[in-house]
Amino acid sequence: MKKLFLSTFIIAALFACNNTSETTDDIISDSTTVELALIGLGEFDSKAGDYIDKEVQVTGIVDHICKHGGKRLFLVSDDGDVHIESEDRFDEDIAGNNVTINGIVREFRVDESYCLKMEEETINSHDGSDEGSDEEEISKKERKMSQIEFYRDSMATAGIDHISYYSIDYVSHVINE
Repeated sequence: MKKLFLSTFIIAALFACNNTSETTDDIISDSTTVELALIGLGEFDSKAGDYIDKEVQVTGIVDHICKHGGKRLFLVSDDGDVHIESEDRFDEDIAGNNVTINGIVREFRVDESYCLKMEEETINSHDGSDEGSDEEEISKKERKMSQIEFYRDSMATAGIDHISYYSIDYVSHVINE
């Protein structure tokens, strides 16, 4: 019986010794501390592909908050810019401020299948309104078809099969003083 008690005590002591280097505070701080990549706006387009669906930080001046819904803002610096999108309206008081924004990088990909879909929708579209002329509708269709042609020409010229447009889904922000 003493041998069983002694062996249980030794095993318990070994487990206790192995766990002394990690306290509850260490566990909490390790799980709540998240290192985010800080991407400069000037390098955002070239680095964003490495961070798709990952959280990053960007810093810049809120140049514009979309008036239609208020769920988009345009962040700028001397070196570049990025669109930030949110599920909720942005507080208009942040316009003009230098902010650091945390958010998830998203990619919008234009490829041949997207062009074909857009082309089909454009050909088959009718805005349904009685206002406006047929000339306006034709003009809208021509602009959309020009955009599709631009996408295709850009991909062909660059020798690539898609064009990526990157944005950030808003998570949080801090106003920099």
